[in-house]
Amino acid sequence: MSRFVYGVNPVLEALRAHPREVVRVLVERGREGRRSQGAERVADAAAAAGVKVDEVPHGDLAHRSRSGVHQGVGAELAEFRYAELEDLFDAAPGAAFLLVLDGVTDPQNLGALVRSGHALGAGGVVVPKDRAAGITPAAFKAAAGALEHCPVARVTNLSRALEQMKEQGIWTVALAADADRDLGSIDLTAPIALVLGSEGEGVRPLVRKTCDHVARIPMAGQVGSLNVAAAGAVALYEVARQRGRSRAT
Repeated sequence: MSRFVYGVNPVLEALRAHPREVVRVLVERGREGRRSQGAERVADAAAAAGVKVDEVPHGDLAHRSRSGVHQGVGAELAEFRYAELEDLFDAAPGAAFLLVLDGVTDPQNLGALVRSGHALGAGGVVVPKDRAAGITPAAFKAAAGALEHCPVARVTNLSRALEQMKEQGIWTVALAADADRDLGSIDLTAPIALVLGSEGEGVRPLVRKTCDHVARIPMAGQVGSLNVAAAGAVALYEVARQRGRSRAT
């Protein structure tokens, strides 16, 4: 089954990173009957990669993207291939840095977290198979091309996956607003996996109990917490900051 991605940057990144997986590119003319500059760039990139370009009627991409911001372009790709958990261990055996998402249900949050993770050095993302968002067109759009480079592993039992990480020497750190210590007090330069919970419930009790540490992001304002995408970006940056400082010294 093919997958659909939309938006100029996601389609361009798919063409650049995995052109053989792009079945065809879809371009839509605007109401004036002309392609946008972004659509022209995508059509040129597709032609250069030897990928078929089809023009579709106005409104077709809005339907396919479920009214997402498609910018006049879309692409049909081969089915998304999830990585195996072991693949993430093999990718960075000495300096693992993983992001684990316990039940994030909004595909836009998932895509944003993959984007932040890739930008800040995470080697992969782990998600559960059940009661969580999968890789959808909306996730691809929010990831803005990061899903072409950041592997995502989907596991049946998240607690067991965390135990496997421990067996590989990876420390697991859950984020929770009611934790007793700040994230910055933990040494994040060691092999690490950050664990974030769902938008409403946070990290589930069993998953939290499985983790080596539970930490909070210190808050200075009157708002008691951040949404999961914002919290993830802050936590990922703290890992990158500590690791950058460690390399500098």
